[in-house]
Amino acid sequence: MKITIIAVGRLRKSPELALISDYLGRFAKTGRSLGLPPVQIVEIEDKRGGGMEAEATLIARAIPDGAVLVALDERGEQPTSPQFASRLAEWRDGARDITFLIGGADGIAPELRARTDWQISFSRMVWPHMLARVMLAEQLYRAATILAGSPYHRD
Repeated sequence: MKITIIAVGRLRKSPELALISDYLGRFAKTGRSLGLPPVQIVEIEDKRGGGMEAEATLIARAIPDGAVLVALDERGEQPTSPQFASRLAEWRDGARDITFLIGGADGIAPELRARTDWQISFSRMVWPHMLARVMLAEQLYRAATILAGSPYHRD
């Protein structure tokens, strides 16, 4: 099983990068005993400015074969943290690779979004891709703690 985040844009040294590294480091430690591998991040960049269709092409090239695709999208479902953890456990138990997609400023192209297995939203509000990455990293860590029975998540 592999867990990958494919995101448009590159994060340089920043507070967001520090938070992402922290949460994904915690996830790796907590997830190890649960059969959850460390998260890999693939950053793509459309240097020609072709918009979300060009970004979709670059994202599609980076998607591992056969992976479950989860798009972060403002129109997606808004699962609770325990529901997110449960879905993660189902995919882990089915030995499925999981790939999370975070689009650029205009989101994910409709054709690529249509290929996804699940579309989730952290809010009906729109978030910058850097903050979406932070929130995803935190939710992955939170999911691992829920599956481990840790007190980090409180209902």
